[in-house]
Amino acid sequence: MRISARADYAVRAALQLAASGDDGPMKAEAIAEAQDIPHKFLESILNDMRRGGLVLSQRGGNGGYRLARPAESISVADVIRVVDGPLVSVRGVRPPELSYTGPAESLLPLWIALRSNVREILDGVSLADVASARLPAEVSALSDAPGAWVNP
Repeated sequence: MRISARADYAVRAALQLAASGDDGPMKAEAIAEAQDIPHKFLESILNDMRRGGLVLSQRGGNGGYRLARPAESISVADVIRVVDGPLVSVRGVRPPELSYTGPAESLLPLWIALRSNVREILDGVSLADVASARLPAEVSALSDAPGAWVNP
């Protein structure tokens, strides 16, 4: 699985907004600077997030962006889906729409299992969890596993 730059930037921007709490709207420039995200690219991402119902925008001198819902109710998966679409696809196709034959036939349940695990992790972690550095125990256990930080 690959996390695109767009998804990475979107999650980081959402986390910046989550961390700002009730401090009022945050300007895109401030988010971009805080997270080292190219400003123009961030504007496009924030527009997608606004259209997807994750952020609200306010115009004017005191304007900016804020989360549309509490950070506890927005999962990392929600953010990724809004900017990139499905969490797991194969050649741009959702796994249930695929079919294989012969020795490749069991690939389909493998892709479905992968999607299920990705969903379980990313849907189970809220912006509040990440912003507060309190990841769910199951996620922490996976990242603490021997070899988790080693690239094969």
